[in-house]
Amino acid sequence: MNYDIRLVVADDHEIFLDGLALMLSRQENIALVGQAADGRELLELVAKEAPDVVMTDIKMPRMDGIAATRELVRQNPDVRIIALSMFDEEDQIVEMLEAGAKGYLLKNADKQEILDAITSVYEDKVYYCKSTSSKLAGMIARSRFNPYKQREQVAFTDREHEIIRLICQQFTAQQIGDRIFLSKRTVEGYRTRILEKMNVRNTAGVVMYALKNNLIREEDLL
Repeated sequence: MNYDIRLVVADDHEIFLDGLALMLSRQENIALVGQAADGRELLELVAKEAPDVVMTDIKMPRMDGIAATRELVRQNPDVRIIALSMFDEEDQIVEMLEAGAKGYLLKNADKQEILDAITSVYEDKVYYCKSTSSKLAGMIARSRFNPYKQREQVAFTDREHEIIRLICQQFTAQQIGDRIFLSKRTVEGYRTRILEKMNVRNTAGVVMYALKNNLIREEDLL
């Protein structure tokens, strides 16, 4: 069987690793080629296996995910890394992104989100967890992390600007349509085009793009 994505995972919680490995074993396009229990093992494993994507816990013994990410990026600037974190580790998530990670997931993410994250970073897109809080979005917006600076400036219409603001405020397509007198289907069409223009996968990505590119302000999220 030919696999498209070679994946390495690092985490010091054996039960979590076993569950993740079982889930990934059922995916035809992803091959889990190695597991590490700490940052040093991860560096050795990546050097040996040359994976396409790395998923690593932030807090690990011997060498944590932040230090390991910095070293992996130093060795290979194109490496695609996803940070795995607990819900209360906002500071560390920001550090991981600044160190070179291309996305992050909370450990309670569901199967589909894990697969979406792996696919996104493999395609060289940034992935923001669906559960991103307004607090974390603001922290990332103020951080040095900016994956958009080398891309061409994208133009949005006035209507798209309006819908972006409402998406960032967590309104549904139906609610947006009711507010600006459009059908739900029309709003969903706008949303699809906005995601394509921003090159993001979900609402969290829209929020982060909008903040980083000054389309909205943090106070607009409240």
